[in-house]
Formats: sequence, C-alpha cells, structure tokens
Amino acid sequence: MLSRPRRNRRTPAIRNMVRENWLGLEHLIYPFFVLDGTNKNIPISSLPGLSRFSEDHLLKEIDECMELGLRSFVLFPAVEEHLKDQVASYSYADDNFYLRIIRSIKERFPEASLMSDVAMDPYSSDGHDGLVENGIILNDETLPILQRMSVAQAQAGIDIIGPSDMMDGRIEAIRVAMDDAGYADTAIMSYCAKYASAFYGPFRDALESAPKSGDKKAYQMDPANKKEAIREAMLDAEEGADYLMVKPALCYLDVIHVLNENSELPITAYNVSGEYAMLKAAAQNGWLDYDKAMPEMLMSIRRAGADGILTYFAKEYAQLIKSDAYRS
Repeated sequence: MLSRPRRNRRTPAIRNMVRENWLGLEHLIYPFFVLDGTNKNIPISSLPGLSRFSEDHLLKEIDECMELGLRSFVLFPAVEEHLKDQVASYSYADDNFYLRIIRSIKERFPEASLMSDVAMDPYSSDGHDGLVENGIILNDETLPILQRMSVAQAQAGIDIIGPSDMMDGRIEAIRVAMDDAGYADTAIMSYCAKYASAFYGPFRDALESAPKSGDKKAYQMDPANKKEAIREAMLDAEEGADYLMVKPALCYLDVIHVLNENSELPITAYNVSGEYAMLKAAAQNGWLDYDKAMPEMLMSIRRAGADGILTYFAKEYAQLIKSDAYRS
C-alpha cells in the first residue's frame, strides 16, 4: 500500500499542519437583540442563553466579548408596537433608540465593527420587509424608505449596512443614497440569497416581528433554487455590494459554496436562530456533545466557503477555544 492518507492524521502536530481550513474569532459576527430603556436583560425562551438587552447591559456584554477577542457585531432592534407604522417611519426618526445605541457603542468601542439590519419588518405595523398595499408587498415604493433608514444608520456610525429585505434594486438605491450623503466608505453586506426558511422562528420571537398576514415567499427565495442565488448575487455585486450573504447557513451550504466559486466578493453566511435552537435543544437533552458539535457546525459553514459567519454561538465559541479543555 503506497498511499496511506492516515499518515497525515497520525499526530496533532501533523493534523494541524495539513488542516485545510481554520476558524478564528475574526471570522465571526455576533448578533445582539437590543431594546429601549435601562436595566433590561430579558432572556429569550426559544434561544437559550441569549437575551434582549437595553443599552447599559449591551455595553457590558460587548465589553466582555471584546475581552474574549470578538470584534464584529450585528444589531437587531426590538421595537415596541406603538412605534410601528405602515411606512416604518421610526426607523429613521431622530429619537430612534437603535440609532442612539449605535452611537454609544462606537463612542465607547471605536475599534468594534458594527453591522446593522436594514428592512422594514422591525418597524412596520404589517410585519413585512417591504411596504404593503392591499396585501401586496411593493418593491419600488419600498426603496426610498430603505435609503432613509440606511443613511440614518450610517450617520449613527454603522460600519456595514445589512439590507435583509430582498427587494429588487435596493443595493444600488442604498449605495447611491449613502454616497450622496457622504458615506462612500460605509460598506454594504447584502443578504443576496435569503431563503423563505422555516428556521427563523426564534428570531421572530425575539423581535416580535412576524408578518401580521401572509408570508414572505413573494420576496424571499424558494428553498428549491440554487441558480437563482447566483443571479441575485451577481446583480447585487453589480449594484455595489461589498459582501454577499447566504441565509440560513446549514441547509444551504451548497449555495455558500457556489457563490464562493462564482464571485470575487467575500461571502458571509447567517447561522440562524433555528439552527442555534435545535443544537441547544439536542445538547440539553443529552443527545449531542455541545462543545464538540458546535465548532463542527461552524467549521462546516467555513469549509463551504464563508469568509464571515453571523452566529449566536460566537461568544461561547470564543470562550471554548480559550479553555484548557479545548486546547488539550
């Protein structure tokens, strides 16, 4: 037997030398759910170990994450119902708590990289990502709202705008609006392949942002389609996107791979709430070893071709890799 692949697996030193992929903290973006007020740390029952934070608690949490070596964060606002309307006007209001929190984070942690969420659903009384009229989600009429929202977030200090709405043409519209407003250096991470997935449930629980009627299949992608993801990605790249995102991650590893093969832009993936919740549930029932399964899950996303991973596991992964048990 002349060829023995096991020779390259014989010792830890050899395995480390020939390892094809690595997963560092620089690859992870940690999501936070934020709300207005003070002294609020509200656990999310469908996302064990995670909470919704008011500004004071959020700053403490980010401080802990920075100490662990995490530097990139994405923020999602939990907006009270009375602040929502059909045109999502609170999304760019001067007194928007989300924008205030962005400014506070950048003032205290200027070295942190902050990503936003751009979509109408957290602020919309209809719960949809676009403007609704007679039950129809209007594409072109949504774009000016997304432009105002994006410029307001850039003014607050966001480093990377994250359009998650899946409206056609919104990347170019946002890029033009931010450039005209003097924010040419603010990047755009496009949710270019966001699927109409069943794995978003815990996220919608956390933000109470589920659609009031209908579903999102008219604008989010059909889980059966892969070529369509390439089309979406190429369009967003032409319109000025700086990153291309696939959401969710685990059921769409093939899509991550195909975009990585077909685009020169960095590819990111969202390891979504349902993926987090199902691993947590399995571990709590003793069916899986969490400390082994969680890094394996993240590595599968990285191996598929993701340069960055939005994941609720980020803090626990950072703690794990610094532990003696992991290093041994």
